[in-house]
Amino acid sequence: METRCPKCGSQNIYDDSSLWNCLECSHEWSPGAEKTQGDDRDTLERKVKDAFGNVLSDGDAITVIKDLKVKGSSAVVKVGTKVKSIRIIDGVDGHDIACKIDGIGAMNLKSEFVKKA
Repeated sequence: METRCPKCGSQNIYDDSSLWNCLECSHEWSPGAEKTQGDDRDTLERKVKDAFGNVLSDGDAITVIKDLKVKGSSAVVKVGTKVKSIRIIDGVDGHDIACKIDGIGAMNLKSEFVKKA
């Protein structure tokens, strides 16, 4: 396998003990960085689907399909609540949607509890 610069794709590179250096764009990276960047591309292509299998993307509108208790509060997000302009994130514990809900504020939701509007 031939090593290339991950930034510009040039073959003009050299190994400087612990780092690879590109002669054309002066980019420096560690030897294992190529694999990490390939893994990042896979996660960017990850599809987030709602409870019914519809693919969600940034800017979509969704509807909540189950009453959801808001952690640390007595508030509840009721069934049928519509949310506009969602953002797809790589969140913690399966929370892959960031949004603002009227009356509650900013929060993260799991895609399994919403449907595309």
